[in-house]
Amino acid sequence: MIFLQFAVVLLAIFIGARLGGIGLGAMGGVGLAILTFGFNLEPTSPPIDVILMILAVVTAAATLQATGGMDYLVKVAEKLLRKNPKAITFMAPFATYCFTFFAGTGHVAYSLLPVISEVAHEQKVRPERPLSIAVIASQQAIVASPISAATVALLGILSPYGITLPQILMVTIPATLLGIMFSAFVINKKGAELEDDPVYQKKLQEGLKLSKSKSSNDSITKEAKLSVIFFLAAAVAIVVLGSFEQLRPSFGEDSVMSMPVTIQIVMLSVAALNLIVCKADAEKVASGSVFRAGCIAVVAILGIAWLGDTFFQANMDTIEPHIEGMVTTAPWIFAFALFVMSILLNSQAATTVALMPLGLALGISPVLLIAMFPAVNGYFFLPNYGPIIAAISFDKTGTTKIGKYVFNHSFMIPGLITIITSLALGFLFVGLFL
Repeated sequence: MIFLQFAVVLLAIFIGARLGGIGLGAMGGVGLAILTFGFNLEPTSPPIDVILMILAVVTAAATLQATGGMDYLVKVAEKLLRKNPKAITFMAPFATYCFTFFAGTGHVAYSLLPVISEVAHEQKVRPERPLSIAVIASQQAIVASPISAATVALLGILSPYGITLPQILMVTIPATLLGIMFSAFVINKKGAELEDDPVYQKKLQEGLKLSKSKSSNDSITKEAKLSVIFFLAAAVAIVVLGSFEQLRPSFGEDSVMSMPVTIQIVMLSVAALNLIVCKADAEKVASGSVFRAGCIAVVAILGIAWLGDTFFQANMDTIEPHIEGMVTTAPWIFAFALFVMSILLNSQAATTVALMPLGLALGISPVLLIAMFPAVNGYFFLPNYGPIIAAISFDKTGTTKIGKYVFNHSFMIPGLITIITSLALGFLFVGLFL
């Protein structure tokens, strides 16, 4: 029966991933219906705390977008890239990493991709190099951002075990940032130089002309700049409140306000400030790409994470004896499971909520789960992720591409190097810091 139930879980994930959007969460509900009504499994509680945290963070980020704050950040990043054009392979991933780190979502990278491609071409640098690692960096920063959906999800799961937000960040930030820079160093000579690339030469002979992108002439308002300050102050406040428990309200002898609740209050307050002080349009907030993507992630987490948790909890007595010893002696096996699940789910947050509780149930130390956290960034493995498609389309030279055999695409090598390096450094840093 357990194999039939597992088949139901996998089928729901597979069909949901093919449907895309909210289809993943909806199919999670179908799978849950089959397990409960068909196999009589008792459903577990849905991950309400995680969902509420993600909604609060997404709402704040969406108001930042509506005020023009993200456009302001794009202009700042563009100046940075154009000021250091010769180091584009290193500056591009640093810029997209910082964007995702502060905004909590990788979707902000879209705005920088045409600039990266253009600067690379101007410097006769093969655009594939900076574009590929920039996309990977925008993914990796998710697990290092204090306000990303995946990080707040992990915090919600590990906080009952005494893990704080600063403990997570002191491992994931250096591990992912160093992993990205190492990958950029490795791919800095990947492929033929642009002037020697046969595909590029053929395009030139066919009359390829690369038009120079134009920066928006819209002036950045003081409200947009103020919203960025509010948002960054909120991120800092969350880290500080997570570092010093005594700063949070206490409601009894051993009842300090939890970090999930703290994050919800802080981020909703920032959203209110952006609406009132920075004049964010509430309709624009709800229709923006950030809010839409966040709500899709919430639906996915509700359906798939609830489905997975119900299956694992109902069969834990059977599963645990067979794999507990294996994952405790070789934790990297669980990191591999996280990587594969992230490819299927296309969501770091959904992967975190679906599998991290299983890791705890199997006896894996919470600090080792922090080390394995970068493994949830398997998006790049299949070239169907939004920024990957966008990067390919923005590179008119043809160097950034999906290979003949699909898996030999431009993002595979930098993605694998970054994941492996970040995991190795993660295990090193938990040993040093935690």
